[in-house]
Amino acid sequence: MKENTIDKKKIESLLPHREPMLLINKLINIVHLKSATAIVEVKKDSFFVQGHFPGQPVMPGVLIVEAFGQAAAALTAYGIDPKEYKDKLVYLMSIEKARFRIPVLPDCQLHLDIEAVRSHGRVWKYKGIAKVNDKKMADAEWSATIVDKNK
Repeated sequence: MKENTIDKKKIESLLPHREPMLLINKLINIVHLKSATAIVEVKKDSFFVQGHFPGQPVMPGVLIVEAFGQAAAALTAYGIDPKEYKDKLVYLMSIEKARFRIPVLPDCQLHLDIEAVRSHGRVWKYKGIAKVNDKKMADAEWSATIVDKNK
């Protein structure tokens, strides 16, 4: 039986992302191919803070969406048969109903509660809520697909 928590090292084995673009630090509360919570450490020295916006930094909404996508990709890659995922990548296909309610400011821990809504072949549909201290900051729905890596 798989663990219900994975750390950054394990996430790096599942995703091609690396610093500074690997945004999620761990996945917790994993329910096999169904749901998980990703943890994102939003720090004062995060790569986007210096320029967005100087003196009043905010985590860009597009990076929140990217973190949703990374969390979903890690959940899916962790849950499917490793032979099925070998030499594959998960690509974001669409973003729907993305809403940014409250700015995400550094130094905080952003929790992304994600859920796999359905899958059809290699296409998956997800939804998620981003929270800081149990307060909803953003939410979205998105689709992704599993594709072959270019060789």
